[in-house]
Amino acid sequence: MPGGDVTDVFAGVADRVPGALADHLRTVRLVDHHVHGAFNKPVDRATFEASINEGSTDPVSDFMTMFDSPLGLAIRRWCAPVLGLPPHAPADDYWARRSELGPDELTIAMLAPAGVSRWVIDTGFKGDLLTTPDQLAELSGSPASEILRLERLTEDLLESGTTPDDFPAAFRTALQQAVDAPNIVGTKTIAAYRVGFDIDWSRPTDAAVVEHARALAAQGGALRVDDPVLIAFGVHEAAEHGLPIQVHVGFGDRDLDLHRTDPLLLLPLLRTMAPVPVLLLHCYPFHRQAGYLAQAFDHVNFDVGLAINYLGSRSTALVGEALDTAPFAKQLYSSDAFGPPELHLLGAVLWRRAMGLVLGEWVRTGECGEQDAIAIVDMIGARNAARVYSL
Repeated sequence: MPGGDVTDVFAGVADRVPGALADHLRTVRLVDHHVHGAFNKPVDRATFEASINEGSTDPVSDFMTMFDSPLGLAIRRWCAPVLGLPPHAPADDYWARRSELGPDELTIAMLAPAGVSRWVIDTGFKGDLLTTPDQLAELSGSPASEILRLERLTEDLLESGTTPDDFPAAFRTALQQAVDAPNIVGTKTIAAYRVGFDIDWSRPTDAAVVEHARALAAQGGALRVDDPVLIAFGVHEAAEHGLPIQVHVGFGDRDLDLHRTDPLLLLPLLRTMAPVPVLLLHCYPFHRQAGYLAQAFDHVNFDVGLAINYLGSRSTALVGEALDTAPFAKQLYSSDAFGPPELHLLGAVLWRRAMGLVLGEWVRTGECGEQDAIAIVDMIGARNAARVYSL
């Protein structure tokens, strides 16, 4: 097992974070409300570097390395000490040390200092490459809950032989089973990747759903739901069943059209859907729009996960901007880590550091009491997720 742990998250800035707030941020146990598994098998350096580049699935060009990026610098700064290396260890040294450890050893080493009390895991993508929720819970020592991906449910039902005529009823039955399952706490739509948000969000009739399911099933083979009618059907049905709905917003792979993922385009849906908790995920660069929606709609919440890791040291500015308008009870913590367990750790480290710097400034300038700052940390770090998902 590697030795050491993350050096103090307030190293170099301790004079900017009041003592009680800093102590609380070092120890508070977080709920990571949107996360994926860690790699369950060894990966080569090319795969690792590709997995820390959110925007592209292509191999990293030979003229560069992803260690020379905000996220790469953050890995060398905060994860190197976990592996017994000095902060800012050269990339080659980091990779050589990392390669000495198996995937389970790496996951145990990185997840323990993250200080997460519960993982809420989206298993809808590349599950064969990643730890299952049970495996992540065992390796981290913290329990895991699951999110049901709505588009994947549609694909699974039609691929497994559900007829288009039976599809609406079968979908509702599956959602009711999710309501009754203790391990499933919510749902997710990836409409951002499949159709964008500028679609007709009105609730479709069953007849329309059957017609569109028939067209999708006729394609045969592995299905991909990119039909606005079927996606709107899934979202409205999940809401009618009282299930929280996560919505990917903004920053992501290059196969989404970023300009079509502005959450303001969801206004027709938010105004008409059953008012279950809606969780706008990631949101960068639309985090201020998401904050407005969280202020305007009682059932809307948001996070700035994923982007925190990819912005690295600049994530402090992002966390500060995310606090601009929304009530503190409407924002949640997430890492959206996927693959390298470094991302599960970094999300927590960078969020703690950013919250300390932003709220510490508020306290030092008299804008906020220190106990108020600690209460804000608890809300965003854990309490809001516990309420939204009934954990």
